[in-house]
Amino acid sequence: MNVGTSAVLAHSWLLLIHQLPAKPAYLRVKIWRRLQGIGAVAVKNAVHVLPMNEETQEDFEWLLREIEEGGGEAFVCEARLIDGLSDQEIRALFDKARDAEYAQVVKDARALAKSLRPHAKTSALADVRAQVARLRKRLAEIVAIDFFGAIGRETAEEMISALEARLNEDADVRGKDTAASAASPPETLRNRTWVTREGVYIDRIASAWLIRRFIDPEARFKFVSGKGYRPREGELRFDMFEAEFTHEGDKCTFEVLLDRCGLKDAALRAIAEIVHDVDLKDGKFGRTEVAGIRTLVEGIGAATRDDTQRIARGSEVLNDLYEYFRKKRR
Repeated sequence: MNVGTSAVLAHSWLLLIHQLPAKPAYLRVKIWRRLQGIGAVAVKNAVHVLPMNEETQEDFEWLLREIEEGGGEAFVCEARLIDGLSDQEIRALFDKARDAEYAQVVKDARALAKSLRPHAKTSALADVRAQVARLRKRLAEIVAIDFFGAIGRETAEEMISALEARLNEDADVRGKDTAASAASPPETLRNRTWVTREGVYIDRIASAWLIRRFIDPEARFKFVSGKGYRPREGELRFDMFEAEFTHEGDKCTFEVLLDRCGLKDAALRAIAEIVHDVDLKDGKFGRTEVAGIRTLVEGIGAATRDDTQRIARGSEVLNDLYEYFRKKRR
């Protein structure tokens, strides 16, 4: 293995090796977009790599499930490089991919800056503001998968910040109350033991908070291996394979719990959109809070490996976030 003067240590990598059926054709496009969204790079045909950590492992596991449900075959393995490609060369592939994406953000930001005229009409400013918000969202998505700190990030950050500063000079913020109304979840979901996979991250932390605060105040949590667990009497599984509550279509577990329990609270819906964007990385809702919440959750994961503590710490964040959305005037 080649080791440069910076004394880069050997890295553990996750490999997703897959084979897709010829039909339906849209499956190939869907999987390709998902791979792009989670930041994976190709090292061989149908072999993609991510740095090894809890979040990337979860990303590959959900993608593996999508491939198998689409009629394909796949498996995920952990690897250390011995010969051929070096760790540094793979890191360079990630940096190259991210720098290309940062460069596109810079290009789009410069074009917006040129189009921004002094004393522009309110409608024109609103259009530019929406485009800048989309750029900021796109930048946050790239940063989330910039595993090794590509050099293009700084320029992209500066360009968008400069645009936002110009727009804020003429900002006219208006809003409205966010209504909150919650339905009562079914009594059959009360006083249960809720089972999920070990190594909880954003969707499981948020779902556990939702369960205990709005669905089952007496909920007890149990953490098990990801596959093969069969529930005992009084247990319900969430965010794991074959669970009673887990991903459905393009919805994360938090969204599924909201829908199935009839929770119509607008503040909870806002949190659901954030959880979705952090967990699935598809930018569906374009929430500006995603980057900050992702950083907080990663900080919780770095601080402790104890799942009960992760849920407790995450619940404090979510309690405050819920109050913010409940009272916020947009």
